[in-house]
Amino acid sequence: MSNFTELDSYLFGQATHYDIFKKMGAHAMTVDGVDGICFDVWAPHAAAVAVIGEFNGWNETSHMMERVAPMDMGIYETFIPEAKEGDLYKFLIYTPEGEKLYKADPFANMAELRPETASRIAFVDGFKWTDSLWMKKRGTGGNYWEKPLSIYEVHPGSWKRHPGREDDGFYSYKEFAESLADYVTDMGYTHVELMGISEYPYDGSWGYQVTGYYAPTSRYGTPKDFMYLVNHLHKKGIGVILDWVPAHFPKDAHGLANFDGQPLFEYADPKKGEHPDWGTKIFDYGKNEVKNFLIGSAINWVETYHIDGLRVDAVASMLYLDYGKEDGQWVANEYGGNENLEAIEFFKHINTLITGRYKGVVMIAEESTAWPKVTGSVEENGLNFSYKWNMGWMHDFLDYMKLDPYFRKDNHHKMTFAMSYNEFEKYILVLSHDEVVHLKCSMINKMPGLEEDKFKNLKAGYAFMMGHPGKKLLFMGQDFAQYQEWSEKRELDWYLLDNPNNKAINDWMKELLHIYTKYPSMYEQDINWNGFEWINANDSYRSIFSFVRKSFSGKKNLLFVINFTPMRYDDYRVGVLENKKLKLILNSEDPKFGGTDTKRPVNYTPEHMDCDGKEYSIAYPLAPYGVAVFTY
Repeated sequence: MSNFTELDSYLFGQATHYDIFKKMGAHAMTVDGVDGICFDVWAPHAAAVAVIGEFNGWNETSHMMERVAPMDMGIYETFIPEAKEGDLYKFLIYTPEGEKLYKADPFANMAELRPETASRIAFVDGFKWTDSLWMKKRGTGGNYWEKPLSIYEVHPGSWKRHPGREDDGFYSYKEFAESLADYVTDMGYTHVELMGISEYPYDGSWGYQVTGYYAPTSRYGTPKDFMYLVNHLHKKGIGVILDWVPAHFPKDAHGLANFDGQPLFEYADPKKGEHPDWGTKIFDYGKNEVKNFLIGSAINWVETYHIDGLRVDAVASMLYLDYGKEDGQWVANEYGGNENLEAIEFFKHINTLITGRYKGVVMIAEESTAWPKVTGSVEENGLNFSYKWNMGWMHDFLDYMKLDPYFRKDNHHKMTFAMSYNEFEKYILVLSHDEVVHLKCSMINKMPGLEEDKFKNLKAGYAFMMGHPGKKLLFMGQDFAQYQEWSEKRELDWYLLDNPNNKAINDWMKELLHIYTKYPSMYEQDINWNGFEWINANDSYRSIFSFVRKSFSGKKNLLFVINFTPMRYDDYRVGVLENKKLKLILNSEDPKFGGTDTKRPVNYTPEHMDCDGKEYSIAYPLAPYGVAVFTY
């Protein structure tokens, strides 16, 4: 009896086989009382397929696979008693033209350590999860967008390293778990976003050119080691988001490209199936089996590895048929437009499925255009993502922050514009790895001025980001103002925390992150104007911004006042919404953040004096690049 039944084939052909990863690939099985491994692979264009590996001395003819019914589906299968967990293997595909292709298993749970390219038999059952409290909490408790979300984006291979080791000094998943959890918990982030977990051959791609969509990279250990990492973070109260790349895949000979001698996972027409700029293949979203392959990958990460969210890379490249292409390099859709209708349907399917099946799991779009309703519901013809990266805010924010303070008055709108469209989507404000590589400078070196000015600018910028509506993401190293651009080839410059200025920035970010999670006004009403009000959005001449964040209850609201110039105002007057006493909870001039102010009052009583169109106001000594946050 076949492992892969006709029902399996039917569901696979409908893109609704949501347990496909439990059937395809290499799985333990007992046949007629004999234990072994059952192998299944999809290769409809193949003339024949064999399994080769350590269990048969890589013999190319000893273990030929059989095509299972229905034959036109193209599923090949065989059972090998000699195969066991830990063995390396590949599929040898014979094309009708007589070519032999040596392919890694698309559904493999684990791969051989690069630069080698075989798959490895690995069992993913039997791990003892102890994160039940986290999993229960994740699926309950109201709307996800009314909860705090502050993400620490991290590349495991370059966060910390062991010096002088032959294996590039990588921390193992288990070592990474302990070290990362301690840091993230202390800082106050709610989630981590892990780059480069799905298996990939080239370190320099950072994990964005994937060959193993079901396999945690073997650079740092086994699949169960990765489970340990997720489990440990969950026990510490930290959510785990993975970068996931369904947009394209590399042309490596062992990978998905021309898998069975013809385009299978990719569009057959090169005008649809290739990214000329990236040198990669584009998945065929019109083919149900391909959609099922990708959907199964997402489900596998969520079910098997308890992942709390997927950040979907390069969404715009999937939505637009002409993305990165010149005239003559792309094919219009059936209506003559540049929208990829098949990718749109794919997003509606997978986002509805994942967020509907797994309460509390989020799907996040890295989408860089003005595509409408990315986070809108399918009923409203939206794509049903949970969140969208706000790339527009990021570009405007960085453009403003790079400016000499003298010129900021003419660019004031760049800091206020994002609020004009804030209600259109559910946004995450991001300062990601993409902004600190390829000669773009680190965050601290984007700032104008001399050393002291740079740090003060950065403190003001981070305060504005944390106070602005939208969830948060910050890439590793930027929360202590690393000077160097990020590189995957070395660890972060942790020694900088011995420098008072860098330590002060780290403490500043820690304070902001803890304020963010402590005060519901900072996150409950991110997506509407009920949670935000400008006090003064038009003080462009002085480059000062003041605004209020509001909670559902109306209690513990926060007033932000941020000065983006080196000018001092001994009695800067700011309007307040209510005649209530205000308490200063964050002051950039506090000595613990590198300031010199030891006598600043904590409590402020509004005066019946009109300012900013408000009946009441307070006067506050605002330092150069000063930040003040009050609660009332």
